[in-house]
Amino acid sequence: MTMAYKVEVLVIDHDGLGEQGIIDEMENVRYPNHCMNPEVKSVVGVDLGEWDDDLPINSRTKSDAEYKRLFGGANEKEEA
Repeated sequence: MTMAYKVEVLVIDHDGLGEQGIIDEMENVRYPNHCMNPEVKSVVGVDLGEWDDDLPINSRTKSDAEYKRLFGGANEKEEA
């Protein structure tokens, strides 16, 4: 049986790859035995400003709330 999954990933772009660079990196990874063939369907970006290790998105206890603030809506994992 073959399954398809929607996977939402948060990427902090420290290297300045930009949207297309991130898409290219994610889609061009070669997994062992070709077990996955990811295809990026959409990308939404927000400006975090100057990076600081104390940013809420970098905190285990604050990152979920900050993610919701930055991108809106509830996390599907929590809705299930």
